[in-house]
Amino acid sequence: MKTDLSTFDTGNYKVGAGKLKVLSWYLINNYIFNSPLPWPGKLKLSILRAFGARVGTGIVLKPGVRIKNPWRLSIGDNCWVGEGVWIDNLEDVTIGANVCLSQGAMLLTGNHDYTLPDFPYRLGKIVLEEGVWIGAQSVVCPGVTCLSHAILTVNSVATKQLEPYKIYAGNPAVFIRERKFKIDEPTGL
Repeated sequence: MKTDLSTFDTGNYKVGAGKLKVLSWYLINNYIFNSPLPWPGKLKLSILRAFGARVGTGIVLKPGVRIKNPWRLSIGDNCWVGEGVWIDNLEDVTIGANVCLSQGAMLLTGNHDYTLPDFPYRLGKIVLEEGVWIGAQSVVCPGVTCLSHAILTVNSVATKQLEPYKIYAGNPAVFIRERKFKIDEPTGL
């Protein structure tokens, strides 16, 4: 048996919006979000909301961000989305409060089933819980949940759930150590 891409079918994937909305989004995404120009954050957040994204407050969206389907996106308060981030959300992506997506990070909700000749999509939702940090040039794969305050270090690939308050590195990412916060000790005064 061989792969035959001429028979490719998107399978269960549904874009979730009409053709005019999708076309309008692709134009706006290219000229405002994926642009090197520093468009005002309030404008970008308003546009995301108008296209169906659930967006909190205090969000920083740097230039050069690509978002496939904003109607499948939820972002909590006080999140940072760095330059060159790609949210390829063929499925739902939920980002909790105080999450940092560093430069060039990729959230990929789709892959292909290489065991079938027509190479159909395999889709999975991504959830990044509160306080998660996805390092620069890192990838979160379909179906992955990163639990509270987990860290995926620079240039790593998350293929399975990241546990809370743990740091992961590598391809595929493996547990490295606990995430601990430095807390000032009381002075006793």
